[in-house]
Amino acid sequence: MKKGIHPEQYRMIAFKDMSNGDVFLTRSTANTKETIEVDGNEYPLVKLEISRTSHPFYTGKTKLIDTAGRIDKFKTKYAKFKK
Repeated sequence: MKKGIHPEQYRMIAFKDMSNGDVFLTRSTANTKETIEVDGNEYPLVKLEISRTSHPFYTGKTKLIDTAGRIDKFKTKYAKFKK
């Protein structure tokens, strides 16, 4: 490793998955203004939209999207603008 290019101020930070409420702690240098209490201790909080506990790749749950219905809906909506 090169000297002097890596941060040295690692601290424990709580990451919260906003889609399912899962919270996990890890060391990070991320800056944040919010805090959260976990197991009686207060940690800086970073909010995530998706994490390993909610991502379809890791959970094995996939969402089916009705693309055919969406296309038909689009065509009927804009058919009135045809000349």
